[in-house]
Amino acid sequence: MTANQKSTSQLIYLILAALFIASLVTSNLIFQKFFYWYPFDITLFDVKLFEISVGLLPYPITFLITDILSEVYGKKKANQVVIAGIFASFFSLLIIFVSKHVPATSWSQVTDKTFLNVFGAAPLAVFASMMAYLFAQFIDIRVYHFWKKLTKGKHLWLRNNFSTFTSQFIDTLTVLILLCSFYIISWDKFLGLLVGGVVFKMIIAILDTPFLYVFVFWFRKKFNLKPREEIMD
Repeated sequence: MTANQKSTSQLIYLILAALFIASLVTSNLIFQKFFYWYPFDITLFDVKLFEISVGLLPYPITFLITDILSEVYGKKKANQVVIAGIFASFFSLLIIFVSKHVPATSWSQVTDKTFLNVFGAAPLAVFASMMAYLFAQFIDIRVYHFWKKLTKGKHLWLRNNFSTFTSQFIDTLTVLILLCSFYIISWDKFLGLLVGGVVFKMIIAILDTPFLYVFVFWFRKKFNLKPREEIMD
């Protein structure tokens, strides 16, 4: 790899890492708003399905990025971004904690009460999200490389979807159990949010497969990579 190619690969890695961290932190901060996922209108066991948190909107991006990093940069680089995301999330908690204890001025458009309503549950939510995130992301990377080794670098769609399906189910299940246990979300919403969240994430995982192919194809062409070859430091 030439010096120019190495510089470009490092820049792309930083951009992907930044998008990953931004998506992760944002999903943890906006999770308290829920919306109904149209056009589905399904009720199962008296529970309305497909009511999901807006926090799920940026979250699938993190799994797409870790799959790209795993495929092109390798397992070690993907794990480094995951760890960086953990530190960024806990740092955001510190900022929120300090902000909650700073009194608002009389003319502030966001009052202390409004701020507390929006970010009051953030510490517990981020903790729950981080526990689920740790399980899901590391499992995603390991399952991805398991299938990559098993298929000898072939069938990119298989490892992309199998790793994402497994990790997304674990993530959704874990975070909902913790949020319900902390009484942030009532247990009667558990089944609907679980099914709706898992199905939504699986559909997104299937839809993002062509994008993964495009990114990987471009990377291999740009940096003259052979199948299964990864960009080394």
